[in-house]
Amino acid sequence: MKLIKIRRKTRTEKRFSPAMGILTANVTYVKKTVLSIPVKTLHKYRETYYGEVKDCEDCRITA
Repeated sequence: MKLIKIRRKTRTEKRFSPAMGILTANVTYVKKTVLSIPVKTLHKYRETYYGEVKDCEDCRITA
């Protein structure tokens, strides 16, 4: 039994980009888990409309 695992989870979020405005994107979170409890988010990225994979730092979450 492994104690530390790396898990990916994808969910749909509304994001805001100054160039495109509000957009709905699939955001994938890469998290480190210890005994199935999430400890730290290692990376998060999103897939664009055209299939490119981008880092989430260039968009912010809308309220």
